Amino acid sequence: MKGVKTSRTSDVAEELGFERVSEEWIPEYKANAVLYRHKKTGAQVMSVSNDDENKVFGIVFRTPPKDSTGIPHILEHSVLCGSRKYPLKEPFVELLKGSLHTFLNAFTYPDRTCFPVASTNNKDFYNLVDVYLDAVFFPKCVEDFQTFQQEGWHYELNDPAEEISFKGVVFNEMKGIYSQPDNILSEISRQALFPDNTYGVDSGGDPRVIPKLTFEELKEFHCKYYHPSNAKIWFYGDDGPDERLLILSAFLDQFDASSAADKSKIDRQRLFSVPVRVVEKYPSGDAGDLKKRHMVCINWLLSDEPFDLETEFTFGFLDHLMLGTPASPLRRILLESGLGDAIVGDGIDDELLQPQFSIGLKGVSEDDVQKVEELIMNTLNKLADEGFDKEAVEATMNTIEFSLRENNTGSFPRGLSLMLRSMAKWIYDMDPFEPLKYEKRLEALKTQISDEGSKAVFSPLLKKYILDNPHRVVTEMQPDPEKASKEEAEEREILQQVKECMTEEDLSELARTTQELRRKQETPDPPEALKCVPSLSLQDIPENPVHVPTEIGEMDGVKVLKHDLFTNGILYADAVFDMTSLKPELIPLIPLFCQSLLEMGTKDMDFIQLNQLIGRKTGGITVSPFTSSIRGKDEPCSVMIVRGKALAGRVEDLFNLMNTVLQQVQFIDQQRFKQFVSQSKAKMENRLRGSGDGMAASRMEAKLNIAGWISEQMGGISYLEFLQSLEKQIDHEWDSISSSLEEIRRSLLSKEGCLINLTADGKILSSTEKHVARFLDSLPREKATRNVSWNGLLSLGHECMVIPTKVNYVGKAANLYENGYQLHGSAYVISKYIGNTWLWDRVRVSGGAYGGFCDFDTDSGVFSYLSYRDPNLLKTIDVYDQTADFLREIELDEDCLTKAIIGTIGDVDAYQLPDAKGYSSLLRHLLGVTEEERQKRREEILSTSVKDFRQFAEAVDTVRHNGVVVAVASADDVTTAHSERSGFFEVKKVL
Repeated sequence: MKGVKTSRTSDVAEELGFERVSEEWIPEYKANAVLYRHKKTGAQVMSVSNDDENKVFGIVFRTPPKDSTGIPHILEHSVLCGSRKYPLKEPFVELLKGSLHTFLNAFTYPDRTCFPVASTNNKDFYNLVDVYLDAVFFPKCVEDFQTFQQEGWHYELNDPAEEISFKGVVFNEMKGIYSQPDNILSEISRQALFPDNTYGVDSGGDPRVIPKLTFEELKEFHCKYYHPSNAKIWFYGDDGPDERLLILSAFLDQFDASSAADKSKIDRQRLFSVPVRVVEKYPSGDAGDLKKRHMVCINWLLSDEPFDLETEFTFGFLDHLMLGTPASPLRRILLESGLGDAIVGDGIDDELLQPQFSIGLKGVSEDDVQKVEELIMNTLNKLADEGFDKEAVEATMNTIEFSLRENNTGSFPRGLSLMLRSMAKWIYDMDPFEPLKYEKRLEALKTQISDEGSKAVFSPLLKKYILDNPHRVVTEMQPDPEKASKEEAEEREILQQVKECMTEEDLSELARTTQELRRKQETPDPPEALKCVPSLSLQDIPENPVHVPTEIGEMDGVKVLKHDLFTNGILYADAVFDMTSLKPELIPLIPLFCQSLLEMGTKDMDFIQLNQLIGRKTGGITVSPFTSSIRGKDEPCSVMIVRGKALAGRVEDLFNLMNTVLQQVQFIDQQRFKQFVSQSKAKMENRLRGSGDGMAASRMEAKLNIAGWISEQMGGISYLEFLQSLEKQIDHEWDSISSSLEEIRRSLLSKEGCLINLTADGKILSSTEKHVARFLDSLPREKATRNVSWNGLLSLGHECMVIPTKVNYVGKAANLYENGYQLHGSAYVISKYIGNTWLWDRVRVSGGAYGGFCDFDTDSGVFSYLSYRDPNLLKTIDVYDQTADFLREIELDEDCLTKAIIGTIGDVDAYQLPDAKGYSSLLRHLLGVTEEERQKRREEILSTSVKDFRQFAEAVDTVRHNGVVVAVASADDVTTAHSERSGFFEVKKVL
């Protein structure tokens, strides 16, 4: 077993100044875990060793803020902007450009700050670790006021005659957060639950408070908390335990003991004796009936001390029973009540010192707020009195057990998921080992339910921690269409007052420092400085792409793809159905059709019984559309994919249930469908506010190609408009809508155009064949309708979608293939480099946006620029238009070019778990991407030259001259843009 401690490791630890505190075998993950303590500083190190090649490192500090200036968040950003050993502007960006990382980020909790990295390459992994350790312990930011200005906040003045503005990456990030009603609700609720400790302020920063933070406070905060004695350090994977301690000792030995850990302790919130009510306003649009756009959420602080792990595990089970699926009673009753559009509140939250529980509704009528509160309390009382169905308990048990054993964390490294689970206790000086073990708690809960019955297990928890608990906060949010503009006006007034207090000399000095900061931000680091960041060489990169074993066969005329991979006894199955025979007017119904398949009943089962059966017998079934252009073809790939997974012994159940979902579900429940429409509309509105960049990208694609138009009809602005219209039609046009859903089913379901994709080990694949055959036999042999022509495109004009927000999302795109560009692998390298240099520096660093990036969809040929939580609008478009000039003038030495190539290979070879490998292979098959082409593109990537960069400038110029612009923006910024470039945008008010 790799990584299991030996006597040599014990000797090395002692020699390097570590004492071994404890050691445990974690059978759930076949891992050996050792807890060390650095003798000199008191730093604690958790060293977890197993055979997972996706290695993870993380260092976490307790960082409790005393106010909402966002100091932990700004410091999280700032420490990654250069350090003693790596004294360049942003080593973090150099790692983004040129490493094979599988994870590279940092994040701020209400009481702690985490700095994790991951990589499958040993050399690369330790390079990442070294940069991060130097960053947190010896950052340049504590001596560099300009970093504070850039990442936190500063006054910006380009000319003394102009107006002053606030700028800063975190400042604008949090403006975006505070533009989203769900986020505002969550923050207000948490602060009301914890009025007496650090959770009563916003560690991310309130934009109204951030400008009160001083540079001296930032430096003091780092000195106080970023010390080894206050650090929890995590290693995980198949690297050697000795090497971990060796790299740590080089840093930790430079420090002496400190009381930082004592200073960072989190005080507990005492429980209230009576409930509290909070009423606040949120920025809303003025469309629709404002009286029906209230939000209400009931929140509990469950305990005045941390839950023990047994109670936490059982409450997590209870949470899933109440809210985890569409059939869960608390979720279902709230949505079926018709009192609101969608659920708010996350249920149980046990990541902080004391656990919380929140549940509520949004889209509530002003007159129904009290009814929602009563319904929540009555439902919880009923569940405590009557308990849960046996089938619901069985389904939840299977779902949770399947999830724990599968340990499928998607693209998120497994070791990082375990780190966060362990850290939720370890950060409060509790046992770091026990959160990693679930087997005994799972079996104990099964036994307790079997012996005592589920009611005896869950009802006491409901009564003690919720129903009889006076520490309850009801948060009501009222819509205010003027709030966003009022706050913007207040900000302008503050800035006007600042300017009025300045002399002419002060204003000239501010303009000078603004230009000085911008010059620094836009001046690249010299080549000699960049060389200090450790990197791999091209010799470290495999010459061939990651191979996924794929056997292509046929069964009764249907193509079957098989991927023989170790999946720990699980079969992953995908059934693909062609959508190209669907009438264009039915396309917007597809997402609701997919939801209906999973959340409506059959002739013999209501949807609750069907949902529970899926939970009891499988690891889950999903249904969703997939649409993409196919390079070289006019017709897109547009399919519906049914995805399911089950243990080998449940494969027959899986295919039977997939068949039930597809063919036996009835589209007759009008009220339930109406709920789906309301939920989808609320989800799309939330997406528009929080992910406006994605909505802008979707809109641009819909103007440029058929696949983009189809996708936008199912998930963009057009889809939101469709939902708004459909919601009004359901009551008087239900028969027609129900018939349309049946027509979609007839158009999609047949062996013709079907494809099956299976991922498992060879033995399971062989035993699955008979079940696949029966599934296929049940399908109609031919389509009920023939292929139709899809030729819809949105008009090519520039558009600006106005929403109530304080930030903007700005996009510009064009199709490079239509202007003669022929795909070459170097385009992957160049587009990534543009995003990590030109756009990062101009849109994020000097522009103040939270993000600026580009994407080249090599299937469609669309090259797009996008910004995220951006204070600018036209200025960002100007940056996009200068990209070609940047490429023409580019000077890259060999090291920079090598890093760019390696970083691109890191993206191409992204780490995947077995199910993702099988699914990616399926998508390549659907899009006609052969292994020969993958090898060709890889060779082109590896041979990319500076000449390729300059030649690509001509292709990118297509976007400048022929590109279409779509922005999701605030009304104020649109007004300003219109005054500068009248008629540039067609303005569309969306919310």
